[in-house]
Amino acid sequence: MKDFFTTYSNQLLSSLILVVTIIVIRFVSHKTVHRIGKINKFFNGRTLLITKYISVLLIFLGVIFLVIIWGVNFTEIALLFSSVFAVLGVALFAQWSIISNILAGVILFFSFPFKIGDKIKVMDKEIIDETLEDSNIFIIESITAFHVHLRKSNGSLMTYPNNLMLQKGISLIETYEGDH
Repeated sequence: MKDFFTTYSNQLLSSLILVVTIIVIRFVSHKTVHRIGKINKFFNGRTLLITKYISVLLIFLGVIFLVIIWGVNFTEIALLFSSVFAVLGVALFAQWSIISNILAGVILFFSFPFKIGDKIKVMDKEIIDETLEDSNIFIIESITAFHVHLRKSNGSLMTYPNNLMLQKGISLIETYEGDH
């Protein structure tokens, strides 16, 4: 056992430093996201979703750095990664809209000027009913990882994809001043 620690002392020390660094970065980034969410009065569920994304990214980066630290043979691991990425590539290509909605959800968290309860007008010709005057006016009911729930004045609920919230014009009609 003593030989193990003597032989791999550099790798063990580097691994320990990496783990501590990832924990510190995770803590600081989560505090920052929560602070941004509190300042902008975002719904707590949105903040938790972004912190989950950050945690997954940090774990992924940590595993990559651990592989580098421990000097895993790259020719052997390249075969494994190429197989995994080939399968993931096909799966992600088939699900590109899901990925784009998740990324749009992250962008909406940091730059979306509207909050839950706000009354908005969506400039999307496909949802406008020519017979109704306010067919494109909605109240934001919730914002999730994939879509936004929009409530019409007649009470009907529409789920609108996050990526379309970034692509279509949105006008703020009335700001909700209550608690989120």
